[in-house]
Formats: sequence, C-alpha cells, structure tokens
Amino acid sequence: MAIVFRGEHMKAIPRLYFATAALFALIGMAWGIHMSATTDHTLAPAHGHLNLIGFVMMAVFGAYYALAPKAAASRLALIHYGLSVLTVIVLVPGIVFAINAEGEIMAKAGSVLAVLTILVFLATVLRNRAD
Repeated sequence: MAIVFRGEHMKAIPRLYFATAALFALIGMAWGIHMSATTDHTLAPAHGHLNLIGFVMMAVFGAYYALAPKAAASRLALIHYGLSVLTVIVLVPGIVFAINAEGEIMAKAGSVLAVLTILVFLATVLRNRAD
C-alpha cells in the first residue's frame, strides 16, 4: 500500500523540480558564460549534461508531476526527486573528473543513477495511468 500525501505536498513536488531545474539552469548558464569568456570549452560535455539532466530532465519531471497530482502525492515522487538531484550531483562532476583524467568512477556511477532515475520515472508513469 502506497503512502499518499495530500494538500500542499502535492504542489510541493512540482515546485521542487521546477526550482531545482531553474537553479541548475543558472549554474549551467554561468558555466557557459565562463567557458565563452575564457575560450576554454574542454568541459563542454559536463556543461551539456548539467543543462540536459539538471534543467531539461528536472523540468520535464516537474511538468509531469504538476499534471499528475496522484503521482505527486506518492512517497515515490519525493524519492524520485532525491534520486534526480543525486544524479546531477554525481554525474556532472564525474564527467569533469573523467575529462581531466582524474578517474571515471563518478561518471560511471552517475550514469547508473541516471538510468535508475529514468526507470523510476517510467514506473511512476506506468502505475499512475489516467482513468
């Protein structure tokens, strides 16, 4: 039996996703401006992943939860949010380390987390079909 949250929590999940997406977008923009100013685009793959996973993916998840209040009301939505943020926090620096030849373990771990994040999203969508 799923634990269901009611009221304000249902609105909090989409807000968390959108606010976090905006924060990651701002960091990505500042990073892009820095790369442009220094003409050093070595870390562009990490920057791209920050924008894609941190901004686009988080915004898509937020939109889904805003449109699916039943899904937003589940404990899984909060777990999914935490996993999504953890993915960005591990993957993006991991790509930086890999590019700088400082090891690939974080990039590999972040990649696995990204797959898990999408699997949780798939499970959420499948179990919260519209009736």
